[in-house]
Amino acid sequence: MFCREFAIMQSPSKLGAASVSTQPAPSMLRCWADLPDDPLHTILALSGSFRDILALAATCRSWRAAFCSYPSKYTFCSKFPPLLVQLNASVQAADLSSNNGRQDLHTCKVIDPTNKNIPLCYQIPLEIYQQMHFAGTSYGQLIFCRGGDCLVVDVFSGAKVSPPRLPFNGEFEREIYFSATLTAPLASSNSHLLVSTTTSLFDWPVGSDFWSELQLSHAWIEQIVEFNGQFIAMDDCYEIYTLQLSPQLGLQKITAECVSNLTPSSYVKPWLVVCGDMLLMVSCFSTYVSGWSVFVAHHLDMSTNPAKWVEVKQLDNWALFAGGDVRSRPERRGGRSKSLYYPGLHSFIVHVVGDEQDPSAGPMIEYNRTWCPNLQPLWVYPSMFYSDCQ
Repeated sequence: MFCREFAIMQSPSKLGAASVSTQPAPSMLRCWADLPDDPLHTILALSGSFRDILALAATCRSWRAAFCSYPSKYTFCSKFPPLLVQLNASVQAADLSSNNGRQDLHTCKVIDPTNKNIPLCYQIPLEIYQQMHFAGTSYGQLIFCRGGDCLVVDVFSGAKVSPPRLPFNGEFEREIYFSATLTAPLASSNSHLLVSTTTSLFDWPVGSDFWSELQLSHAWIEQIVEFNGQFIAMDDCYEIYTLQLSPQLGLQKITAECVSNLTPSSYVKPWLVVCGDMLLMVSCFSTYVSGWSVFVAHHLDMSTNPAKWVEVKQLDNWALFAGGDVRSRPERRGGRSKSLYYPGLHSFIVHVVGDEQDPSAGPMIEYNRTWCPNLQPLWVYPSMFYSDCQ
């Protein structure tokens, strides 16, 4: 949950229930809270950052209801860069424990790239931060697992959803969670939670009381993205598959030629990201001649058989945002075009895709995307931009 002026957003379900069907006549307006939706929508359209929008939505119930009725909230995700949540950087902030069921809270730093000088923070229950294992992020939600239990937590409102216990047949305490993602916002009727472990891929239709299981024989699934109306999965060996949810959970391998003969960096795994009509694989390569590193994007050309990964020379107006963990879902657009944004120790680093990175420019460990149970810095769009706030 956001601290200070965003504390009112801790109860989105109550605020989202405010009625917006009746607009007061101009003669009835008594205060700013009585403003009709139309002028508030105009203000939203002119907003210069996510902070401005979040502050408007947190002003009062009627203004949040006006935000919820805004017809194209998702367009803000292409207009502004996502927020950087530095979960591993603890900061001082007002104690909001009494507003969160008297739980002890871990407070961490939030950076808005449009204005890095305005301090923001985020608070998460300390019990979740210390005891649950991070498995992924999707549609403004953090996904945690431990043993056979899963928990989905809204990044900025703190709302939690607890799926049924996973149907492990073996010793679930030894299972490792390699990735987790939602196929749609939680409130969508067709939303599924997908969780990948060492041996299986699990599917929970959100709101149901059961999981489906697909046992994996070759490699675990590291990432799942939606592309052109279908879901694409990538395993630990960088093989890709189409994923089907019905009539039963299944994977179908897509035969594709190797990316190139370059040697991937030992500490940066490639990841998939969707940019418009392109499915990209972004990798960090080390060149043999200079020892410099270069970030390269390839798009999958499925017009050939087998499919082929083709290097992308231009990203046009796209910008890519990669978190500090291989399980954090990459975001795109909203920043400097043709650039890759990485979280650094104190802020973030911007690197032009396709340009070589001189090792003398700074420690390359800054670009590391690790895999560990603890939360690492990640980029995220608040869930309210994906839903109708109901």
